[in-house]
Amino acid sequence: MVWKRCAAGADLVAGTPLPVQIEERSIALYNIGGRVFATSNVCTHEDAWLSEGYVDGDCIECPLHGAVFHIPSGEVRGGPVDRGIQTYAVQVVDAEVFVDVDAPGGPGAALS
Repeated sequence: MVWKRCAAGADLVAGTPLPVQIEERSIALYNIGGRVFATSNVCTHEDAWLSEGYVDGDCIECPLHGAVFHIPSGEVRGGPVDRGIQTYAVQVVDAEVFVDVDAPGGPGAALS
């Protein structure tokens, strides 16, 4: 695994996606119940930024046409879309958030 530091844990506010850039990829980070998750920041429907969308529980709603994705798994939960979003492995070390863009997401990482 190749971990890339992308944010401080303190930058993650519950309910507010945080956009970050890792290499050529736009990633959205989320704090859900004190766990950090990472997904692609691009909606699979119309290339809108998910980080500008709305978090509802453990789902993100695209601000453009309302596609809804489950953040931990990337699965489609509603809206005009038939393909999920990519998730990425996350770890938190010394209050710093690291993402591996070559590894699929999992259970998220605890902030504390």
